Amino acid sequence: MRRRVAHAIPVTGLHWGMQRGAGMTTGLVLVAAGRGTRAGDGPAKQYRRVGGVPVLRRSAERFATIGAISARVVVVGPDDAADARAALGDLAATFDFVTGGTTRQQSVLNGLRALAASGVERVLIHDAARPFVRVSEIEALLALPANSVATLAAPVHDSLRRMLDDGSSAAVPREGMHAVQTPQLFPFARLLASHEAAETRGDTGFTDDCGLMQAAGHTVTIVPSSPGNFKLTTPDDFAHAEAMLMTTPALPDIRVGHGYDIHTLGPGDHVTLCGVRIPHDRALEGHSDADVGLHALTDALLATIGAGDIGTHFPPSDPQWRGAASTIFLRHAGNLVRSAGGRITLADVTIVAEAPKIGPHRAAMTEAIAAALGLELTRVSIKATTNEQIGAIGRKEGICAMATATVVFDANAAGSPHV
Repeated sequence: MRRRVAHAIPVTGLHWGMQRGAGMTTGLVLVAAGRGTRAGDGPAKQYRRVGGVPVLRRSAERFATIGAISARVVVVGPDDAADARAALGDLAATFDFVTGGTTRQQSVLNGLRALAASGVERVLIHDAARPFVRVSEIEALLALPANSVATLAAPVHDSLRRMLDDGSSAAVPREGMHAVQTPQLFPFARLLASHEAAETRGDTGFTDDCGLMQAAGHTVTIVPSSPGNFKLTTPDDFAHAEAMLMTTPALPDIRVGHGYDIHTLGPGDHVTLCGVRIPHDRALEGHSDADVGLHALTDALLATIGAGDIGTHFPPSDPQWRGAASTIFLRHAGNLVRSAGGRITLADVTIVAEAPKIGPHRAAMTEAIAAALGLELTRVSIKATTNEQIGAIGRKEGICAMATATVVFDANAAGSPHV
């Protein structure tokens, strides 16, 4: 495997009394615009599967748990947006899609320009073809002082030789040599300015962003990382990845959460159920909009990560939630699940009410939940039944809902102790 090498800059030489980066807003540019011709025939390498999961998806999952990242873009080929969305699945909703250029350098610049309006202070640049970076390694980068220019890089343990023009070779000292990897971390404004200056000069020969920044006069810090963060380039790399995953425990962690909510009916002219306003001769009473469907589903999602219930996060005693739309609560729960490394695969809600009729509004409810959670419509189920005029629900004194959420945590995904 071909490796780029650079002299190491000891992390121990940094002044840790400086402002730490942990409180800074961070963006992510996931570079996936290349064609990967060295990988052989077939789809572009970022859309191929390793261990049954698209490479692009695996790379995106590595950053899903990083709470400091507030804006994400994925840079794709001119005709690849549909393939990228399919590969990312439910994570596609967390990314903005940007068309890449003819070189990696131009693709990164396009991604940076797309992030400019987000106001992020730092940016991580990561090649989608490196799907095995460890979350702990990403966090080590983000723990560096503010304004750091840094890269992950693996120490080189093999002896090195440089091939000469006459076919002979010369030894290269390996002391301090590291194989450069991604992600790489930069102050956003400085990286964007350096890229734009290079474009103005017509200087297009940089193969990574640390090289560009070093040429602009910035010092590059190395954070030592694992050789396991290798780049999928050749068919042998894909074979190695498959073999590695075969020896890794890969049983998915499937969690099912349950939620229940009930509200009384009082004076009013509508009810809100599963995010849809429905005309009715009475209204559900509650501190927020009293949407029993979304309240139950919010609790079900929170249950999959052991994060309490809706009242834990949005206390009814807090006046800011009076009359609030319950989609706020649902999005919050969905984001918490993703931040914990989970992938929502099903949201199922059953509404129990004598009236109003739910059937005419089922499609709108499905769309509202799918949009709030970034899910495909087929992963949302809305059902309704009456209580056969039995009990409080049967007497039309209230409406209740039950919900089930299924969330999958891949053993080979971000945060896994095995990879």
